Amino acid sequence: MAKRDYYEVLGVPKNASEEDIKKAYRKLAMKHHPDRNQGEGDDAKKSEEKFKEAKEAYEMLSDANKRAAYDQHGHAGVDPNAGMRGGAGGEGFGGFAEAFGDIFGDIFGGQGGGGGRRGGGGNQQVYRGADLSYAMEITLEEAALGKDSQIRIPSWDNCDTCGGTGAKPGTKAKTCGTCNGSGTVHMRQGFFSIQQTCPHCSGTGKIIPEPCATCNGAGKLKRQKTLEVKIPAGINEGMRIRSAGNGEPGTNGGPAGDLYIEIRIKQHELFERDGDDLHCTIPVSMVTAALGGSIEVPTLSAKLEIELPEGTQHGKTFRLRGKGIKGIRASYPGDLYCHVTIETPVKLTEHQRKLLKELDESLKKGGDKHSPNAKSWTDRVKDLFK
Repeated sequence: MAKRDYYEVLGVPKNASEEDIKKAYRKLAMKHHPDRNQGEGDDAKKSEEKFKEAKEAYEMLSDANKRAAYDQHGHAGVDPNAGMRGGAGGEGFGGFAEAFGDIFGDIFGGQGGGGGRRGGGGNQQVYRGADLSYAMEITLEEAALGKDSQIRIPSWDNCDTCGGTGAKPGTKAKTCGTCNGSGTVHMRQGFFSIQQTCPHCSGTGKIIPEPCATCNGAGKLKRQKTLEVKIPAGINEGMRIRSAGNGEPGTNGGPAGDLYIEIRIKQHELFERDGDDLHCTIPVSMVTAALGGSIEVPTLSAKLEIELPEGTQHGKTFRLRGKGIKGIRASYPGDLYCHVTIETPVKLTEHQRKLLKELDESLKKGGDKHSPNAKSWTDRVKDLFK
């Protein structure tokens, strides 16, 4: 079967610019790529043929010399038997590989190509350092009021012996012969041209024949440094503080990562935090609950007194406005909720038992007015079993 005109294959006019040709090819490659048209049927085979046809057309028209030969002599001008077609290292393939690398990234979510930043032109690949995480435990009072603290974190400093070169004093690093100092190598598999980190130099672009004995060729030494950390008032459990540039160092001059300090709040003896509100349980004797009176309640900053009304029941909650925590983004502090729990006396003496029995007899003689809740509950139970 005679080959179709390359311009017709790509759907562009003969005076199309290089950018128009590239866009046309990208569109066809995205549509007919084998990984997007898998299967055994005729449709999959036709898509594969169209993909190969578009690839060949772009490979020829993306190279200025081959395009000129094709425009003048047609397919005969780029016939492989005439020695016109570029090999794997030809200029045409370079343009094709670059465009196809972009398409490869579009199809597979940017995971093809070389990852990170492209090398080339003798430039080493530059990588940002990894982020680090540090868990800091603080008290509830420190979370509410804020504090200035210090932490010790790992740090990397240039080796004093080799001055950061990684090479033994008196020697120096050499350019990697595998990647010629770029830190990356290209591998061609079928239609794909894949850029990978050089396995010989691990992306540094250099080989150190005689590593420094102090740092083992790393050029850096791991040490500890003290970092000042400001804990803002109102911070809550699980919040993170970002310390820019205090993560792991970058590679080949890349920026350092960040340090994230994650807050953990110790369990408090009296309070439980719920957002900006605080909750506490106040034990009250049954006599005080019955007669009423003043009781002392704690807050994070001081002690307060509240008046218990006569006949206070178990589970009664008192709300103290503004005695909670003012969160980082809050305009006003939360509230303190005091939950009353009636404490039943234990380890009674015989005299105390006698007094309680006398009180119980007296209360029963008074009828339901002394225990309205009990009367209501008893009535509901009777109604249930009618």
